[in-house]
Amino acid sequence: MSDQKTPFFSHETLEKNIGWMIIASFTVVVFAGLVQIVPLFFQYSTTQAAPGVKPYEPLELVGRDIYIREGCVGCHSQQVRMLRAEVQRYGDYSIAGESVYDHPFLWGSKRTGPDLARIGGRYSDEWHRIHLRNPRDVVPESNMPNYPWLARRSVENMDVARRMEVLRVMGVPYSDEQISQAPEALVGKTEEDAVVAYLQSLGAGVREAMLQRQAEERAAQQKAN
Repeated sequence: MSDQKTPFFSHETLEKNIGWMIIASFTVVVFAGLVQIVPLFFQYSTTQAAPGVKPYEPLELVGRDIYIREGCVGCHSQQVRMLRAEVQRYGDYSIAGESVYDHPFLWGSKRTGPDLARIGGRYSDEWHRIHLRNPRDVVPESNMPNYPWLARRSVENMDVARRMEVLRVMGVPYSDEQISQAPEALVGKTEEDAVVAYLQSLGAGVREAMLQRQAEERAAQQKAN
């Protein structure tokens, strides 16, 4: 009969002691998470705005809040994945630098409706208004609900300046002048105006920057030839 003693801290100890197992599992998960997440706070591509990305204008910012309030994020994602089918349908895949001014992120995980990361500029403002009031007028097969009340509700009383002040604390570069003038941008506007402005901003700056870069590359190539 062996008189070899089992070490105090061993795999067998973990298997037989649920308390130690929980502590060890938690420690491993926390350490692994920190190893993956902490470096991203110091990586340029995840902390700096991508070309063309700017902070939301006051009306767009209010529209984003309404978008969240109405649950749009539950059916629409805002992240084009690195798959050929997605890029062909929606455009260039999304990168972290596009979301540096988003608090919170609205990447989403469900697509009852299409991804909206590149929706800005694809349709006219009037198309979006019709779509919000009765989606089936422009997309017959749509199962999206109607949002007619957005056209009747004013946004003038929303404290957009306070929203911008809070976002500035979180790193969004709003100036004092932009914040002080923000309420003027909401005068005479409805919730529908705000949501449309927000939708039209999604991906628009990134696309414009990409087109400009392509034009510059073509011009440089033609000059070289």
